[in-house]
Parts: sequence; structure tokens; C-alpha cells
Amino acid sequence: MNPSNANIKTFRDLDVYQLGFGLQHSLFVLSRRWPREEAYSLTDQARRSSRSIGANLAEAWGKRRYPAHFLSKLTDADGELQETLHWLSSATDCGYIDAAELPELEHGYARVGKMLGSMIAHHEKFCVH
Repeated sequence: MNPSNANIKTFRDLDVYQLGFGLQHSLFVLSRRWPREEAYSLTDQARRSSRSIGANLAEAWGKRRYPAHFLSKLTDADGELQETLHWLSSATDCGYIDAAELPELEHGYARVGKMLGSMIAHHEKFCVH
């Protein structure tokens, strides 16, 4: 993820966005199996937070002219990632996610977290001057 790479023209070109978008889809598909009584609590919350990771990245990208705003939205994306991990733990504890399915999701979200952490630590390199 090199911000000076000429191939990065929009937020959709960011590796972190692409990985997060794929994970949100995986969580959506997985959550279709969850009980109907969880529709307005666990299911909606997990889907919302997983989708918010990418949404905050997109918004951050649009605010690159303002380093503090850019950093704030990256931090929001990381917060949504942490919330998603919480919901995954809750779903696993309730028996809605098979223990064999969880490591792949957790590994993917850990990768997103590392990428976000790097962006946060070096956010000025992404900003438009």
C-alpha cells in the first residue's frame, strides 16, 4: 500500500479498502444463517459495523486535504473494525459461527487492522498538499 503509487486514484484502489470490502461480504453471507430473532440486534450490528469500515475509509479519502479530518476518519474505521470483532465474538459465543470459520475472518480483520494502523501512523503521506 504505497500512497505515492500512481495506480491509487480512488479509495477503491486501496488494498485495505478492497480487503475490508471482501470481508464485509463474507460476514454478510455468514450472517444469513443467524437466527431470525437476532435480525435487529446482532445481525444488523455486525453488518453495520463491518460496512462502516469501508465507508469510513471512503470518507477519509475524500478528506485528504485536511490531515486532522483524514486521521479522524481513519480512526473511526479502526473503531468500527474493533466493534466488528466484538460482534464476531458474540456470534461465536452464541454458536452462530462455527469455530472453524472464525480464524479466517479474524485473520482478515487483523490484516485490515495492520493496514489501518500503518495508514494512521503515516497519514500525512496520503494527504493532498
